[in-house]
Amino acid sequence: MAQVRLTGIRIGEVGSPAQVDANIEDDRSVRKFSRRERILLWLITWSGYLFIRLIGPTLRFTVVREPDCLTDDGYSAPNGIWCFWHRCVIPAGYRFRGKPVAVMISRSFDGEYIARILAKLGYRPVRGSSSRGAVGALLGMRRELEDGHPAVFTIDGPRGPRYVAKPGPVMLAKKTGQPISCFYIAVKRAWILNSWDQMIIPKPFSRACAYFSSPMTVPESATEDQMSALHQQMQETLERCRLKAEETLREIARPGDRMIE
Repeated sequence: MAQVRLTGIRIGEVGSPAQVDANIEDDRSVRKFSRRERILLWLITWSGYLFIRLIGPTLRFTVVREPDCLTDDGYSAPNGIWCFWHRCVIPAGYRFRGKPVAVMISRSFDGEYIARILAKLGYRPVRGSSSRGAVGALLGMRRELEDGHPAVFTIDGPRGPRYVAKPGPVMLAKKTGQPISCFYIAVKRAWILNSWDQMIIPKPFSRACAYFSSPMTVPESATEDQMSALHQQMQETLERCRLKAEETLREIARPGDRMIE
């Protein structure tokens, strides 16, 4: 049977918990920040956290769930693998605050302050990405799943391209037997950053739609061709969630509302 590989290492090569801890700790020791960067991180972290805590309660959410969706209310994220596009990390961060959710976040400077903000909101950051620390991060996500914590991927991060999904969740699902679900949060009124992902920063009292997909499963015996097809299915599901969330907001639009796309 063909082995699915990531950066030349099998995801199935998971050792003892102590070995997993060692791998993750080694990754953490790589990134060092200058004094200026540490000051910026402190300022950005607290500014971002306070902004989310102030703006989040003003958002007016509509929740749409596909058949057999694993979340009952659009607030909880049951154990499993969850994926969403990077640009809606701010409304998503508020929506699932206070839940013991593991989130894979890159080891970049941007990833550092995102990880710190999410930690303040109650999340469990697992550091690494498709381009750096990937194996240690996937090992960490596997352990989080085994401990009963949902594993969440900002799936087109950390550098894009925007709306192009990485294969990590499919590989993790094959090894753990956990289902993959996708979601997207569209916001009607927002500031849009001039960044690779065109990040959404919601404006106060905006309408928002959280759209959640039906789960998909990855058989343990999946071949390389099947894995590729499931990766494509995940890509299509992510885009369906985005388009359906935006369509829902258009349907409930009021005169004068301007849709963010």
